[in-house]
Amino acid sequence: MRRIATFLLLFASITASMAANKYDNPDTLFVARDGTCEFRNINDAIEVCRAFMDYHKVIFVKKGTYKEKLIIPSWLDNIEIVGEEVESTIITFDDHANVRMADTERPMGTFRTYTLKIEGNGITLKNITIENNSARLGQAVALHTEGDRLTFIGCRFLGHQDTVYTGKAGTRLYFENCYIEGTTDFIFGPSTAWFENCTIKSKSNSYVTAASTPKDVAFGYVFNGCRLIADENVDQVYLGRPWRPYAYTLFMNCELGKHIVAAGWHNWKNPANESTARYLEYNNKGEGAGIKERAPWSRQLTRKEAAAITKERVFSRNDSWAPTL
Repeated sequence: MRRIATFLLLFASITASMAANKYDNPDTLFVARDGTCEFRNINDAIEVCRAFMDYHKVIFVKKGTYKEKLIIPSWLDNIEIVGEEVESTIITFDDHANVRMADTERPMGTFRTYTLKIEGNGITLKNITIENNSARLGQAVALHTEGDRLTFIGCRFLGHQDTVYTGKAGTRLYFENCYIEGTTDFIFGPSTAWFENCTIKSKSNSYVTAASTPKDVAFGYVFNGCRLIADENVDQVYLGRPWRPYAYTLFMNCELGKHIVAAGWHNWKNPANESTARYLEYNNKGEGAGIKERAPWSRQLTRKEAAAITKERVFSRNDSWAPTL
């Protein structure tokens, strides 16, 4: 009996301490690099969040430059990270694919170079900059996503090659009023992603997208109402090339600058991709939107076809998720 009583007291003590966790609630956490808030680093605020929360948790990040290599792990849901002001609230790191790893002395490779990696579901970012500021010495990812139901509002994603990696098939991402810049294949991967009213800036003559949409996934990248611009002297940019054969990319109602080549699309030096890649356009405007010389294996949608491509349809799964603004 004494042992049972002791065990019950210990269990009660542990339960009480867990319940007393002051962060186990929907209150906002505040981060300031200058030390004026409880947390100086974003990672510290992420670490105190409870696994598989059934409530919404906001991490508010005050202006500053946060040099952190961050992971939002798979056991965290319903977190919103909000920057005080997008251009002056910056998460930055500088890994690139040719950095030598200390444990093996081998190059890091593309997929370890992220500044921010999101593995959790139901994560939202607002008004914050994610940057990979490495020198142009190899692929360098700013944002790497693996979670589902991810939303990015008013954010900036800065880098060179491979800026945004949408890294897991079957996941859904929504970008609105975001700015994304890069050099080569700077939006790439297998996820389903909708880009609404975003500005896409090319910093060299190369390729904007490199989708790797699986054959059995209906939609890959949809750009709606976006603006494609370029640095001065950049004048030979393709809308996309297929990283995998069934790449799906659609630009509709977009403004395409004069830097977009007349052919529009590239087959990645593999003619077989021309019979499988799903490269589509509708109702674009601007000097780069001409269709006379477009790659004949790409397609212009009809008005009826375009009207059927909605966020609800693109994101349709066995749930009712819609991006929360």
